[in-house]
Amino acid sequence: MFKFWLTASRRRAHDLNVFKNKVTRATPQRAGSEETRTQILETALALFRERGFDATTIRDIATAADLSLGAAYYYFPSKEAIVGAYYHYIQEEHHARAREAFTRAGDLRARLRAAMHTKIDIVEKDRALLRALFRYGGDPDHPLSWFGSATRKHRQLSIGVFAEAVAGERFPPDVRETAPLLLWTLHMGILLYFIYDGSPNQRRTRTLIDAAVDFAVDARRVATSPLLRPIRRRVIAILRDAGLLPAHSSAARGDA
Repeated sequence: MFKFWLTASRRRAHDLNVFKNKVTRATPQRAGSEETRTQILETALALFRERGFDATTIRDIATAADLSLGAAYYYFPSKEAIVGAYYHYIQEEHHARAREAFTRAGDLRARLRAAMHTKIDIVEKDRALLRALFRYGGDPDHPLSWFGSATRKHRQLSIGVFAEAVAGERFPPDVRETAPLLLWTLHMGILLYFIYDGSPNQRRTRTLIDAAVDFAVDARRVATSPLLRPIRRRVIAILRDAGLLPAHSSAARGDA
């Protein structure tokens, strides 16, 4: 799966670079480096799935990838760095799959379902790994914390998926700005449920997604009512004080 991501990323970088001659001369070396990095990522994930995150060492990964220990450390100084690259892959792949699904989705309900389901599609084999990593979520200073500063870019990419899902909807400005964050929060709750969902093929998670999306869409008319503007302002103030919304945003100012 990483190979498709690597190929697409390399193609985008090549198309955007205006110094074509220099790119051509540098490509073989860079391509080899990227392929080695991808090899390490894929090998590490396979071992994490087979043995568990804690039981796998960098030496194990290097041996399985047929690389020296020094070469493995050159690309990834720690297992945490490997997981950081995995997080980045998940978010970019989620954005790509969701955006493609949005082109076929006819309404908000379908787009939100696509945004939620495609995320589960990507991580469906990694429940055990995600459970092992979940313990870092409570430590905002840990580089693997889903809510820490080190993963801010990953969160922004993920929130961007939901921003695209609601784009074009006729929402008041405050709802438009807060909806992506609230939908992202909902999706994180569903992801947590998925990690511990023992039903066959995680069918309960899929059912929960559809029910949660139905509720969110059906509640839209009530949530966007002018009568609830004072309540929305209180919610926005809470999000702003928690640092989840920028202070300069129209939502933070309570515009409507």
